[in-house]
Amino acid sequence: MVKFSQSSRRQFLITAGVSALGVTLKGCLGNPPTRDTKSTNQATPLASLDPAQAPETKTVQLGYLPIVEAAPLIVAQEKGFFAKYGMTEAKLAKQANWGAARDNLEIGSAGGGIDGGQWQMPMPYLISEGKITKGNVKIPMYILCQLNTQGNGIAIASKHAGKGLGLKVDSTKSLFAGLKSEGTKFKAAYTYPQVNQDFWIRYWLAAGGIDPDADVELLTVPAAQTVANMKTGTMDAFSTGDPWSSRIVKDQIGFLSALTAEIWKAHPEEYLAIRGDWVDKNPKATKALLKAVMEAQQWCDNFDNRPELAKILSGRGYFNVPASVLIDPFMGKYDTGDGRTIDDKTMAALYWKDSKGSVSYPYKSHDLWFLTESVRWGFLPPDTLTNAKTMIDKVNREDIWKEAAKELGIPAADIPTSTSRGVEEFFDGIKFDPENPMAYLQSLKIKKAKV
Repeated sequence: MVKFSQSSRRQFLITAGVSALGVTLKGCLGNPPTRDTKSTNQATPLASLDPAQAPETKTVQLGYLPIVEAAPLIVAQEKGFFAKYGMTEAKLAKQANWGAARDNLEIGSAGGGIDGGQWQMPMPYLISEGKITKGNVKIPMYILCQLNTQGNGIAIASKHAGKGLGLKVDSTKSLFAGLKSEGTKFKAAYTYPQVNQDFWIRYWLAAGGIDPDADVELLTVPAAQTVANMKTGTMDAFSTGDPWSSRIVKDQIGFLSALTAEIWKAHPEEYLAIRGDWVDKNPKATKALLKAVMEAQQWCDNFDNRPELAKILSGRGYFNVPASVLIDPFMGKYDTGDGRTIDDKTMAALYWKDSKGSVSYPYKSHDLWFLTESVRWGFLPPDTLTNAKTMIDKVNREDIWKEAAKELGIPAADIPTSTSRGVEEFFDGIKFDPENPMAYLQSLKIKKAKV
């Protein structure tokens, strides 16, 4: 198992401190400012909230990162959905980076941190197992819902335009080999190691015969710092969510080689997860939060609302980017910057439903893929798969999602009856069958795991 040293953890936070947006970490743990915005277009709180469903507390601190995955949390705040379900003191706290989010989760809201919020996968598992916490202390977490699918891409620096770096990179092995022989490996970045955006760029490279560990130099760069780093030439590629990949294209400093929607259509992206002790203490408040987020996800998925959504997220208190950078991707329109255009709403970030059914429901089969991919790259030991079901059952609380959905009045047809979405297929033809994750590992030519 790869572990982070105390020095590398400190360096990660130090690096984030020079973010292009000038975000300043407060205190030794990077404690962020909280935001409690009031919208002039909020939902009207329910006058007759069922007393049996009244939350035990009205307060919760939720962390988020300024990428489109955070939209349901921000909309739940701005549109008053948190208040509608009794969580009138719910607050959002922008995190400077994923390391700061982890540290603030460790200290909890009582210590000035957060109770939970938006997470890349499998961070809730790594935190629950004490793999990335100080002193390897286990902090149980519960996954409550998936926030979105898609909305991510792999951006390439303009200097590589015309070199064949598209969805498939099989024909570009000489480019990577040439840079490696010169002692200047192709530099590919993501926002945090061993999670979603690291996995997307690794899968993309490996599918084309490029070993991400041997042929490429992998870097960790906070999302808000990506544009500046691409401009200065300190990285050749970046895997991240909008608006940052689209901002790179808009600023004419790079192009999009692939959307994650092209790599894996309707793929799992980021999740709402909260400390287990908070959920156990506040089961009704947990369902109130879920109801608010579910309603926000439905609002976000209405494409008539997308212009307003772009305007809300673009604000200085949230993403601090022009709304014009967000609106086209939200409508499924991508000028990739290399002469290719996409106009397809099914390729946009989706929050409630996609071509395969529910987006919000946290399928356990998706959690298994993240754990299996972690084994593939040597981030977790092979015996993880032996104990995967037990681990997933502890962390994934799809049962709470179903309870909240039923109380909210979600039609039965929109509530999955199985915790597995079945066999998944990637752009290179590889398939993942959650009934046989070992067969998936064995089918992969480039991997660290010996299976």
